[in-house]
Amino acid sequence: MAWTIARVAGIDIRIHVTFLLLLAWFALVSAAQTHTLAGTLAGVAFVVLVFVCVVLHELGHAFAARRYGVRTRDITLLPIGGVARLQSMPTSPRAEIVIALAGPAVNLAIALALAAALSAADVPLPLLPHGEASLLQSLFAVNLVLALFNLVPAFPMDGGRVLRALLALRYPYGRATRYASSVGQIFAVLFSLAGIFFLNNWWL
Repeated sequence: MAWTIARVAGIDIRIHVTFLLLLAWFALVSAAQTHTLAGTLAGVAFVVLVFVCVVLHELGHAFAARRYGVRTRDITLLPIGGVARLQSMPTSPRAEIVIALAGPAVNLAIALALAAALSAADVPLPLLPHGEASLLQSLFAVNLVLALFNLVPAFPMDGGRVLRALLALRYPYGRATRYASSVGQIFAVLFSLAGIFFLNNWWL
């Protein structure tokens, strides 16, 4: 179940019910760490701002798709990110490459804008979010991570879609999808092993 909260350029922006669980979880974590209402609200606000960046990422896909005559039905926010539902597949592998890269390009543009603002204020640029970082520093790091992580060639992430499109230049689309999916499964296993045994990161 999902609710429409906005409409941008004819595209419905929707929130899935499970997204509310993510907000509740971050509220509880922030409350446990800060023991203040202000700290709790700041934690929730940070998550909301991150997902604003996620919406912009998905709009990047949607606007690029529109260039190739592909309409976007809606964008739905989930705890693991956003999903833009295209009404049809791009007509060519080259179009899919442009559409897939448009999302990370938006995050990179946001990161560069924040980097310029932070550098002007002589504030260091963190490569990863951490507890001592300011809101702008954290948003810079998050957008940098979103841009780079989405470029990993693990289908169905953006990098995996680029991989499929490149394979589709040589193979039929069905076979290219199977090959890209196999690579995505390998990355899924590697991420899981890294998260469990090396990085202690439940998100991975």
